[in-house]
Amino acid sequence: GKYDEIDKMVVPFDDRSHYYGDGVYDATCAGNHVIFNLDEHVDRFFNSAALLKIEIPHTKQEVKDILNEMVKKVDGDELFVYWQVTRAVAPRNHVFPEGQKGRLWIMIRPSKIGDPSKTLKLMTVEDTRFLHCNIKTLNLIPSVIAYQRCIEQGCQETVFHRGERVTECAHSNILIIKDGVLCTPPRDNLILPGITLKHLLMLAEKNGIPTSEAPFTMQELADADEIIVSSSGGLCIQAVELDGKPIGGKDPKTLKTLQDAYAEFYAEDTKVR
Repeated sequence: GKYDEIDKMVVPFDDRSHYYGDGVYDATCAGNHVIFNLDEHVDRFFNSAALLKIEIPHTKQEVKDILNEMVKKVDGDELFVYWQVTRAVAPRNHVFPEGQKGRLWIMIRPSKIGDPSKTLKLMTVEDTRFLHCNIKTLNLIPSVIAYQRCIEQGCQETVFHRGERVTECAHSNILIIKDGVLCTPPRDNLILPGITLKHLLMLAEKNGIPTSEAPFTMQELADADEIIVSSSGGLCIQAVELDGKPIGGKDPKTLKTLQDAYAEFYAEDTKVR
């Protein structure tokens, strides 16, 4: 029940997140102190917790109410809103502690929302993460290492692949446009079911753009007409380079239709009511 500036907050040493990364999280942005897509992010948060058998100490509505209250305490028209639940505070033991509910953490800071005029350089790495990528777990070391490598190479995001199959990015989803069709990898256990990705598919269909949800290869990624990196903070960003070679740039009309549609969708959802 406590809140304060982040450098004044204290976490118990025996919180299981320290030992095991034992928790899940979700995040989105806020405009005008209105949290974007809050219902869907809270639904995914509870789904991730259920998959790890973590008991969140609040109902969905209570979590929404707490987040809506907290976001009004931070200055700024554009905010990054992050929350997580850890399993418990308990002596280190691999076995789940019995009879304990999770602990809710919230962090909010000013942050600019995605700029559609921005472009990204990408690099690829083999996806060596575990087989539960659909759970938004705190165990992010493989993604952290991959993202650090791409920054050191002068890129802005890393694309994971398992063999020839493209999965997702270090902290984003990846989509392609080919022959006028918006394509995304299947939302199975190998990728996070991105909420922005879901909305891009919805907005594509609303704007007469066909969609496909099926595996695509590294070669198909390189040959795509456009490559899109999507996330809750970046929304819909164009990629222009992959492993040092130019990519995309062949269907700017479809890309702009999606970016404009998402900008309108965001503005409508976060307008002051």
